[in-house]
Amino acid sequence: MNDLEPAAAVEEALRGNGISVESLSLEESVSLTYLTAFPDVEPDHGEVGRAVTALLELTGGDWEPITVEATVLRSESDVQATWRLEADWIRAYNDGALNDEELSQRVLDSLYEEGGE
Repeated sequence: MNDLEPAAAVEEALRGNGISVESLSLEESVSLTYLTAFPDVEPDHGEVGRAVTALLELTGGDWEPITVEATVLRSESDVQATWRLEADWIRAYNDGALNDEELSQRVLDSLYEEGGE
């Protein structure tokens, strides 16, 4: 991680991957809310992937993996979806126990579309 405060470094990494961060907090987990560039009915998997990639890149340095709870907004008060990235998944990925496809599938399996089941 760079010399920024942890939350600022996470936000910078996300913004650098084209994620429009609305709010971010780091406590027991990362709580991330971002405004999608694709306000369709379904969330854009590529955009979710870019957010995950940004977070994974941070764990290659000094940042200890923690669970990420993400909320995707179409607009300020319109939630499109939520998704999770578990700390254990990050560790398994970094250790080589999960490949790109397996990690992606876990994140997509956690995806909950508002108005969906």
